[in-house]
Amino acid sequence: MIEAALALHDAALPLLSQLFAVFLRVGGLMLVVPGFGDRLIPMRIRLVVGFALSAAIAPSVPVPAAVTPDLVAVELTVGFALGTVLRFIAAALTMAGMMAAQLTSLSQLFGNVEPSSAIGNLLNMAGLALLMASGLPMMLIEMLMRSYDVLPQGLAMPGNDVAGWIVTRASQAFGLAFAMAAPFALAALIYNAAMGVINRAMPQLMVALVGAPAITGASAVLLFLAAPLILTVWKTTMVAVLADPIGGGMP
Repeated sequence: MIEAALALHDAALPLLSQLFAVFLRVGGLMLVVPGFGDRLIPMRIRLVVGFALSAAIAPSVPVPAAVTPDLVAVELTVGFALGTVLRFIAAALTMAGMMAAQLTSLSQLFGNVEPSSAIGNLLNMAGLALLMASGLPMMLIEMLMRSYDVLPQGLAMPGNDVAGWIVTRASQAFGLAFAMAAPFALAALIYNAAMGVINRAMPQLMVALVGAPAITGASAVLLFLAAPLILTVWKTTMVAVLADPIGGGMP
């Protein structure tokens, strides 16, 4: 009986070490990855999803020689960095919504825990739902499996390369947010120009009382028309980053 237990222990120990090493990278990713890493998702569900992703990835990853503190720190850092890159692109929707709300007088409506906007909340929830419906778990599995080709298990990432990688992806997120908010910026420009002309032509008219309902209604219509295109552009960018999260920032 004891010999059978020892044999089972010897057979299971490499598999458990392999699963634990993979879970370290997956766990770091799950802290901040869009969708599963949001505070709306209960911790138990995140933990179960993390174990499920680890079990799917572990057979394709070599068994570590030993689980050391260095391995734990490196794998957690790699997973957290990958999740942070994806979080930047996901945050582009919220940033675009906040820009649009500030430009069209719809800011600070229906905020939840943090100051936000109705447009930002709507786009963020719609984008996450679209991403989940497009197969986010499978894309995460493929991304993590490919990450071991570029960032082998236990190999620390060079600091300069990581800094360039993160900055590049952050810049991409800000540029994407500005591009998605461009229709609202154009509408705000036309509105302010029109209000200026009307104010010069009719100084006695309270243009603010007339213009505020007009820009609010126009922005709602514009959101209805532009939201499908905004979400399509965002999803295309997110899928591209999931397919190559390290491209453009590290050799």
